[in-house]
Amino acid sequence: MAVAINPNLEGKVVVITGAGGNNPRGTTSKEVYEVGDEINKEIQSFFDMEVEGFKFVFDLNFIGKFNTIKVFIKHMLNKEATIINTSSMASFAPMTKVPAYAAAYAAVNNFTKWLAVHFAPSNVRINAIAPGFFLTAQNKSLLQTNDGQWTPRTKKILAATPMNRLGEPKELLGTILWLMDHEASGFVTGVVVPIDGGFQAYSGV
Repeated sequence: MAVAINPNLEGKVVVITGAGGNNPRGTTSKEVYEVGDEINKEIQSFFDMEVEGFKFVFDLNFIGKFNTIKVFIKHMLNKEATIINTSSMASFAPMTKVPAYAAAYAAVNNFTKWLAVHFAPSNVRINAIAPGFFLTAQNKSLLQTNDGQWTPRTKKILAATPMNRLGEPKELLGTILWLMDHEASGFVTGVVVPIDGGFQAYSGV
Protein backbone atom coordinates (compact mmCIF):
# COMPACT_ATOMS: atom_id res chain seq x y z
CA MET A 1 0.00 0.00 0.00
CA ALA A 2 1.38 3.42 -0.95
CA VAL A 3 1.10 6.10 1.73
CA ALA A 4 1.67 9.81 1.13
CA ILE A 5 2.92 11.74 4.16
CA ASN A 6 2.93 15.51 4.39
CA PRO A 7 6.64 16.33 4.92
CA ASN A 8 5.72 19.62 6.59
CA LEU A 9 4.13 18.18 9.71
CA GLU A 10 4.16 20.97 12.28
CA GLY A 11 3.81 21.13 16.03
CA LYS A 12 3.56 18.08 18.25
CA VAL A 13 3.10 14.89 16.28
CA VAL A 14 1.52 11.74 17.74
CA VAL A 15 1.23 8.32 16.11
CA ILE A 16 -0.76 5.57 17.84
CA THR A 17 -0.42 2.08 16.39
CA GLY A 18 -3.61 0.09 16.69
CA ALA A 19 -4.46 -3.27 18.16
CA GLY A 20 -4.23 -6.35 15.95
CA GLY A 21 -5.90 -9.71 16.15
CA ASN A 22 -5.50 -13.45 16.04
CA ASN A 23 -5.94 -16.39 13.69
CA PRO A 24 -7.23 -19.89 14.50
CA ARG A 25 -4.19 -21.46 12.81
CA GLY A 26 -1.96 -19.86 15.46
CA THR A 27 -3.91 -21.13 18.45
CA THR A 28 -4.54 -24.30 20.44
CA SER A 29 -7.96 -25.39 21.64
CA LYS A 30 -6.67 -26.65 25.00
CA GLU A 31 -4.55 -24.99 27.66
CA VAL A 32 -2.17 -27.93 28.07
CA TYR A 33 -1.17 -30.86 25.89
CA GLU A 34 -2.23 -34.40 26.70
CA VAL A 35 -0.95 -37.52 24.98
CA GLY A 36 -3.15 -38.32 22.02
CA ASP A 37 -4.34 -34.77 21.37
CA GLU A 38 -2.54 -34.75 18.03
CA ILE A 39 -4.69 -37.59 16.69
CA ASN A 40 -7.98 -36.19 17.98
CA LYS A 41 -9.55 -34.36 15.05
CA GLU A 42 -11.74 -32.31 17.40
CA ILE A 43 -8.69 -30.77 19.09
CA GLN A 44 -6.35 -28.15 17.69
CA SER A 45 -3.04 -29.06 19.32
CA PHE A 46 0.42 -27.54 19.04
CA PHE A 47 1.14 -30.02 16.25
CA ASP A 48 -1.81 -28.72 14.22
CA MET A 49 -0.65 -25.12 14.18
CA GLU A 50 0.59 -23.93 10.82
CA VAL A 51 3.55 -21.71 9.99
CA GLU A 52 1.29 -19.65 7.75
CA GLY A 53 -1.14 -19.03 10.61
CA PHE A 54 1.65 -18.16 13.02
CA LYS A 55 3.17 -15.81 10.45
CA PHE A 56 -0.19 -14.16 9.78
CA VAL A 57 -0.59 -13.33 13.46
CA PHE A 58 2.99 -12.09 13.77
CA ASP A 59 2.71 -9.95 10.63
CA LEU A 60 -0.60 -8.46 11.76
CA ASN A 61 0.46 -7.60 15.29
CA PHE A 62 4.18 -6.86 14.99
CA ILE A 63 5.18 -6.21 11.36
CA GLY A 64 2.15 -3.96 10.94
CA LYS A 65 3.48 -1.71 13.68
CA PHE A 66 7.00 -1.85 12.26
CA ASN A 67 5.76 -0.72 8.84
CA THR A 68 3.64 2.08 10.31
CA ILE A 69 6.46 3.45 12.42
CA LYS A 70 8.96 3.23 9.59
CA VAL A 71 6.71 5.33 7.35
CA PHE A 72 5.93 8.03 9.90
CA ILE A 73 8.98 8.42 12.11
CA LYS A 74 11.20 10.07 9.52
CA HIS A 75 8.71 12.98 9.54
CA MET A 76 8.63 13.17 13.35
CA LEU A 77 12.25 13.82 14.19
CA ASN A 78 12.98 16.77 16.51
CA LYS A 79 9.32 17.76 16.81
CA GLU A 80 8.42 16.72 20.37
CA ALA A 81 6.85 13.67 18.75
CA THR A 82 5.34 10.65 20.45
CA ILE A 83 4.61 7.12 19.29
CA ILE A 84 2.29 4.98 21.38
CA ASN A 85 2.19 1.31 20.49
CA THR A 86 -0.81 -0.78 21.45
CA SER A 87 0.55 -3.90 23.11
CA SER A 88 -1.27 -6.56 25.14
CA MET A 89 -1.35 -8.16 28.55
CA ALA A 90 -0.21 -11.33 26.78
CA SER A 91 3.13 -9.64 26.13
CA PHE A 92 4.33 -9.96 29.74
CA ALA A 93 3.55 -13.64 30.27
CA PRO A 94 2.11 -15.85 27.53
CA MET A 95 -1.54 -16.70 27.89
CA THR A 96 -2.70 -20.21 27.15
CA LYS A 97 -4.14 -21.08 23.73
CA VAL A 98 -2.69 -18.03 21.91
CA PRO A 99 1.06 -18.66 21.44
CA ALA A 100 1.42 -16.71 18.19
CA TYR A 101 -0.43 -13.70 19.56
CA ALA A 102 1.56 -13.66 22.81
CA ALA A 103 4.88 -14.02 20.99
CA ALA A 104 4.03 -11.16 18.62
CA TYR A 105 3.24 -8.80 21.47
CA ALA A 106 6.33 -9.77 23.42
CA ALA A 107 8.17 -8.62 20.30
CA VAL A 108 6.19 -5.36 20.31
CA ASN A 109 7.33 -4.61 23.87
CA ASN A 110 10.96 -5.35 23.06
CA PHE A 111 10.81 -3.28 19.88
CA THR A 112 9.17 -0.37 21.71
CA LYS A 113 12.10 -0.22 24.12
CA TRP A 114 14.64 -0.50 21.32
CA LEU A 115 12.99 2.33 19.41
CA ALA A 116 12.85 4.50 22.53
CA VAL A 117 16.60 4.29 22.97
CA HIS A 118 17.37 4.65 19.27
CA PHE A 119 15.31 7.79 18.74
CA ALA A 120 15.68 9.47 22.14
CA PRO A 121 18.35 11.90 20.83
CA SER A 122 15.91 12.89 18.07
CA ASN A 123 13.27 13.96 20.62
CA VAL A 124 10.84 11.19 19.72
CA ARG A 125 9.36 9.37 22.69
CA ILE A 126 8.14 5.80 22.12
CA ASN A 127 6.00 4.02 24.70
CA ALA A 128 3.25 1.41 24.73
CA ILE A 129 0.05 0.61 26.53
CA ALA A 130 -0.78 -2.98 27.43
CA PRO A 131 -4.54 -3.33 27.86
CA GLY A 132 -5.83 -6.12 30.01
CA PHE A 133 -9.24 -7.60 29.35
CA PHE A 134 -11.90 -5.30 27.94
CA LEU A 135 -15.37 -6.30 26.79
CA THR A 136 -15.74 -5.15 23.18
CA ALA A 137 -17.80 -6.13 20.17
CA GLN A 138 -14.78 -7.99 18.76
CA ASN A 139 -14.24 -10.30 21.73
CA LYS A 140 -17.72 -10.46 23.24
CA SER A 141 -18.33 -13.97 21.93
CA LEU A 142 -15.15 -15.17 23.67
CA LEU A 143 -15.99 -13.59 27.01
CA GLN A 144 -19.75 -14.04 27.23
CA THR A 145 -22.17 -16.83 26.43
CA ASN A 146 -25.21 -16.21 24.25
CA ASP A 147 -27.32 -15.54 27.34
CA GLY A 148 -24.89 -12.95 28.69
CA GLN A 149 -23.11 -15.11 31.26
CA TRP A 150 -19.35 -15.18 31.67
CA THR A 151 -17.53 -18.01 29.91
CA PRO A 152 -15.27 -20.30 31.98
CA ARG A 153 -12.22 -18.46 30.60
CA THR A 154 -13.64 -15.09 31.66
CA LYS A 155 -14.25 -16.41 35.16
CA LYS A 156 -10.56 -17.34 35.35
CA ILE A 157 -9.63 -13.87 34.12
CA LEU A 158 -11.78 -12.18 36.75
CA ALA A 159 -10.35 -14.40 39.48
CA ALA A 160 -6.87 -13.19 38.48
CA THR A 161 -7.88 -9.52 38.29
CA PRO A 162 -7.82 -7.81 41.72
CA MET A 163 -10.44 -5.26 40.61
CA ASN A 164 -12.67 -8.25 39.72
CA ARG A 165 -14.09 -6.79 36.54
CA LEU A 166 -13.33 -6.22 32.88
CA GLY A 167 -12.19 -2.84 31.65
CA GLU A 168 -14.19 -0.33 29.64
CA PRO A 169 -12.56 1.04 26.47
CA LYS A 170 -12.84 4.63 27.74
CA GLU A 171 -10.51 3.67 30.60
CA LEU A 172 -7.63 3.53 28.12
CA LEU A 173 -7.91 7.23 27.36
CA GLY A 174 -6.30 8.64 30.50
CA THR A 175 -3.03 6.79 29.97
CA ILE A 176 -2.99 7.60 26.25
CA LEU A 177 -3.54 11.31 26.93
CA TRP A 178 -0.81 11.29 29.56
CA LEU A 179 1.70 9.69 27.19
CA MET A 180 0.72 12.14 24.44
CA ASP A 181 1.25 15.20 26.64
CA HIS A 182 4.87 16.34 26.52
CA GLU A 183 4.37 18.53 29.60
CA ALA A 184 3.05 15.62 31.65
CA SER A 185 5.27 12.79 30.37
CA GLY A 186 8.14 14.48 28.55
CA PHE A 187 10.73 12.44 30.46
CA VAL A 188 8.93 9.13 29.88
CA THR A 189 10.10 6.87 27.07
CA GLY A 190 10.56 3.14 26.63
CA VAL A 191 7.82 2.08 29.04
CA VAL A 192 4.95 -0.36 28.60
CA VAL A 193 2.03 0.66 30.82
CA PRO A 194 -0.42 -2.06 31.92
CA ILE A 195 -4.07 -0.98 32.00
CA ASP A 196 -5.47 -4.13 33.49
CA GLY A 197 -7.15 -3.78 36.88
CA GLY A 198 -4.08 -5.25 38.58
CA PHE A 199 -3.93 -8.43 36.46
CA GLN A 200 -0.18 -8.28 35.85
CA ALA A 201 0.64 -7.37 39.45
CA TYR A 202 -1.32 -10.26 40.98
CA SER A 203 0.71 -13.37 41.76
CA GLY A 204 -2.33 -15.56 42.27
CA VAL A 205 -1.82 -15.92 46.03
